[in-house]
Amino acid sequence: MSRLTSGGLIDRAKPISFSFQGRSFSAFEGDTLASALLACDVRLMGRSFKYHRPRGVFTAGSEEPNALMSIYRDGDVTPNVRATVQEVFEGLEAKAQSYVGALELDLMAVNDLLAPFIGAGFYYKTFMWPKSFWEKIYEPLIRRAAGLGALSGQQDSDFHDKAWTHCDLLVIGSGPSGLMAALLAGRAGLDVILAEEDFRFGGRLNGDLGEINESAQADWAAQAVQELSDLPNVRLMKRTTVTGAFDGGTYGALERVSEHLANPDPDAPKTTFWRIVAQHSILASGAHERPIAFPANDRPGVMLASAVRTYLNRFAVAPGKRVIVFGSAPQALQTVQDLTKAGVRIGAVVTPDDSLGAKVNCPTFTQAQVVDTGGRLGLSRVKIRDRSGETSWVECDCLAVSGGWNPSVHLTCHMNGRPLWREDIAAFVPKENAIPGLQAVGAANGDFTTSGAFRSGAEAVQSKFDLKKLPDLPRTQDAPVSQSPFWYVDAPGRAWLDLQNDVTVKDVRQAHQENFRSVEHMKRYTTLGMATDQGKTSNMGALAIMAEMTGQSIPETGTTTFRPPYTAVPIASLGAGASAKDFAPERYTTSHALSDAAGAVQMEAGLWYRPSYYPKAGDVHWREACDREVDIVRSSVGVTDVSTLGKIDVQGPDAGKLLDFVYTNTFSTLKVARVRYGLMLREDGFVMDDGTAARLSDTHFVITTTTAAAGQVMAHLEFVLDVLKPDFDACVISVTEQWAQFSVAGPKSRDLINRIINTPIDGTSFPYMACGEVQIGEISARLFRISFSGEHAYEIAVPARFGQALFARLKQMAEEMGGGLYGMEALNVLRIEKGHITHAEIHGRTTAKDCGMERMISPKKDCIGKVMATRPHLMSDDREQLVGLKPVGAVQKLLGGSHLVNPGDEATRSNDQGYVTSVCHSPSLGHMIGLGFLKNGHNRIGEQIRAVDLLRDFDTLCEVVRVPFIDPKGERLRD
Repeated sequence: MSRLTSGGLIDRAKPISFSFQGRSFSAFEGDTLASALLACDVRLMGRSFKYHRPRGVFTAGSEEPNALMSIYRDGDVTPNVRATVQEVFEGLEAKAQSYVGALELDLMAVNDLLAPFIGAGFYYKTFMWPKSFWEKIYEPLIRRAAGLGALSGQQDSDFHDKAWTHCDLLVIGSGPSGLMAALLAGRAGLDVILAEEDFRFGGRLNGDLGEINESAQADWAAQAVQELSDLPNVRLMKRTTVTGAFDGGTYGALERVSEHLANPDPDAPKTTFWRIVAQHSILASGAHERPIAFPANDRPGVMLASAVRTYLNRFAVAPGKRVIVFGSAPQALQTVQDLTKAGVRIGAVVTPDDSLGAKVNCPTFTQAQVVDTGGRLGLSRVKIRDRSGETSWVECDCLAVSGGWNPSVHLTCHMNGRPLWREDIAAFVPKENAIPGLQAVGAANGDFTTSGAFRSGAEAVQSKFDLKKLPDLPRTQDAPVSQSPFWYVDAPGRAWLDLQNDVTVKDVRQAHQENFRSVEHMKRYTTLGMATDQGKTSNMGALAIMAEMTGQSIPETGTTTFRPPYTAVPIASLGAGASAKDFAPERYTTSHALSDAAGAVQMEAGLWYRPSYYPKAGDVHWREACDREVDIVRSSVGVTDVSTLGKIDVQGPDAGKLLDFVYTNTFSTLKVARVRYGLMLREDGFVMDDGTAARLSDTHFVITTTTAAAGQVMAHLEFVLDVLKPDFDACVISVTEQWAQFSVAGPKSRDLINRIINTPIDGTSFPYMACGEVQIGEISARLFRISFSGEHAYEIAVPARFGQALFARLKQMAEEMGGGLYGMEALNVLRIEKGHITHAEIHGRTTAKDCGMERMISPKKDCIGKVMATRPHLMSDDREQLVGLKPVGAVQKLLGGSHLVNPGDEATRSNDQGYVTSVCHSPSLGHMIGLGFLKNGHNRIGEQIRAVDLLRDFDTLCEVVRVPFIDPKGERLRD
């Protein structure tokens, strides 16, 4: 066992049992899965993605590229969990990833033998030939090999939450600079949030030995955290990773709420995704230690020096029984001192410089390098090349490597900012004001000393909040840190840059050789930095090699683009609350209960549930009910709920001007108490939506939209007023839910309306396209004489609280008059018979001319989309245009989605003449009819065309006819 007998920040009084690969192990509270496995002498923790090489833990934080685990709980599995951040809990069950067979004997390790043939970019060159192999061989193989980890395939039973909070100051990271900033701001009475991704506050103060104010620095950190927890204006958020920086001082943060608990509260979320809005923010995220690339530097047992110290000092674990330290003198000396104090045997110290001197009491190699390692499933020896060029093998089971530090600049790049190069530390640092309101401090800004971290954290708070005097800062004993660039060792063999994706120094050089010289191209060609660690341990080395190959400096070469999230975020956390009914809420109209009682079969229509049809006893097919409902509308009177149509109030002196600008036709000249049909275009000239606008007064319009486009049109109007026409004196508000609205259609519709309202109407007082206020008893209602069915029809609207009662009366009276209710299926038949379009036709790729409505674009005024709609191609007769279709072949039916092909032509893409958008059986005509778009269709009336659907083995001959199919002169609706 490798557990030290004393020390560390674990609780030895609380032992924990867990399993890995089906074997039971023990740990203590305060351990991570990585530290617990190392304490139990487990070195092999996974396999690499591409070559399936053995891999062990490499770091001690969220930048870990190797030790990715699948965590099992109650039949569910969470993949790609870093063993370095997963706290152990009683009963934890973990398994490694990316292997086939056994972890120790991975069958896919054969890929490593094939490495000469499957280098960087091999798939671009290999899977192109033979062409016939793609679907049956290449693609299935690639799909099976792709991905890290695997989901259970079961529905996620975990509960995830989302939350919002605000603060004066957000401090990201709780190392020395973060703690100092939070302390000063908290003492000043500011509303402070301190977010830390670890489960213990303190950052590197917990992992390194040292003193602050003559106390152990971990003890000082604990005291500071206690003071912060006693301040009512400070919120401490551990296990919370700030994953992204966005506009307006908004930050996304993932809090792991119950992933560390053996028996979490059933009402507690697994994670909570926070949106934090901060007036000011301080980035105290520290720095990532950078590795050195040398041959065979990927074996289990090769670790970053800072990780070795963290496992020693925080978790009381010796990462090896005989350790070799490889790195520049300052980092090497600190690691040697900590190992010596813990009683761990040091095999050798290897430094590329000559500044170590006689400071260590162990074999020392100066101006030397590690050039190879040995061991099958774990490190057993390293090969050292001394200053004379001679090589020797030295036995060890752990190699601590340090190439210096890279400030963690990721968050400062999330709004397209680029970091700046500092030559004195050979690293990138954040650009000032790259994120408005965010200031980097401490190691995140290139100051790697504890005293410097305290000072920068305090000065950041002082400058942001104009504090008059800084307090005395804690006393530390550290010295200035300097570092020289040392990226890789020039020696034969594969030197690994990206341990997760198996990218080597040779791969980057090959990318340059094949002209992928932009860092972004190199990244994608080699896949470097594209996995879960997002290049935190690999990017800088690759940039240095690319700079060397191109003859440029590293800043001239540039960096890849850092994007949110900083660490992986479960999709379930981002979409918290958006599952089951929360994802697709059951949105009901006021008439829903009465429709259910009438036996309606409900269907989803946009965001709503609407009656599809109303079956009766004896019906054996839905079309019997549909035909019956169509017939009552055509012959008597039918009632349906149209409340789901978007309803938007437009008010103000410039309301008419606004509608003129967003619609193709003119509305400012519309008389009060009249309604006009309108067509709305997008800026690119294609149809966005259609609907009506009713003028209730000189400054008040109510417009209707299709159900599906209600939100889109509302957002469009707000954009116009906010951006395009801010000088218009007009306001818009959605009133869809405030009004229950019902269509009353059919020859007897006026009789039914007059039985409902207090003052009867006639054709003179209330002509076609009229509107106005009416009284139903003591209730004020709105009446519109408009028709979607082609029959004499009205729509009557009342405040939503009266919707159910009005629907009940309309239903009762319609049935007394020989009519009744009709649903969406009948409404669809009625509108196709009349040639009315819906979003089946205005689906985003059709123009006003395609729909036969080009004359609705007024030549007397401007409107959105007017200029773009006149582009030659959009006005061409060769475009697909709206027509009616009637089957005349042996197969007397039509299928929506069928393609239109000329008789005698083969049904191929090159011969495609158009497509069918909507079909139905018309009980009024006694046969199938449809709407579709046909090339030059307006000039092909009377021709015959084939409707073909190869997937459904359908092919029939149709006649191209004009629409509408019924009442082409509109006599019924004007009667």
